[in-house]
Amino acid sequence: MTKPLNVPFPRSYWVAPDTFLAGFYPGDRNRRAMEQRLSALLECGIRHIVNLMEEDETDHDGKPFRSYETLVQGIADQFGFQVACERTPIRDLGIPARETMVKILDGIDSAIAADRPVYVHCWGGRGRTGTVVGCWLVRHGIANGTIALNHIHELRRFEATAHSPSPETQPQRQMVLTWKRGE
Repeated sequence: MTKPLNVPFPRSYWVAPDTFLAGFYPGDRNRRAMEQRLSALLECGIRHIVNLMEEDETDHDGKPFRSYETLVQGIADQFGFQVACERTPIRDLGIPARETMVKILDGIDSAIAADRPVYVHCWGGRGRTGTVVGCWLVRHGIANGTIALNHIHELRRFEATAHSPSPETQPQRQMVLTWKRGE
C-alpha cells in the first residue's frame, strides 16, 4: 500500500495533487484548533475555499458551526497570501440542481486555471464533497461515473472515515453516475 500524499490535516485528501484538496469542515469550536487547521490549509498552498454547507447548519448538538472566513483571511494576510472563500450551499445529504453543480465545478476550474489551489468541503467531507469530487472527475474525463466512485474510495483510503461511503446517499451517487464528461 502506498503512503498518502501530504495532507494538511486528517479527513482531507488530494483529488489532484497540489491543486484540488477535498475534506471536512476546517473550522472548530476551539479557536486554536481552527487556526491550526486553517494555517495548515494555507501552508499546503490552498488559496480558494469552496464551502458547500448551508449558513444555518448545526452540528449533532444543535450548535451552529463557527464561521472561519474572517479568521482565514487574517491568517492569509499574516502570511502575505490572498485567499478567496465562497459558499455554494447544498442541503446536507442532498444534491444540487445540475446547473448549481456546473457553477461549483466552473468555480473550481477557474481557481485552478488561475493557479489558486482549491479546498472543497462540507461538514463531514463525504456526501456533498464526494458528489462534487465525483462530478469533477467525470467532467475532466479522469473517470466515468462508476470508476469515479471507486476512485473517490481509493483517494480516501487513508482517512479514518474511509469505511463510510462517499458520496453518502443514493441520490448523490446517482448524480455522479449520470454526470457527463465536459458537463
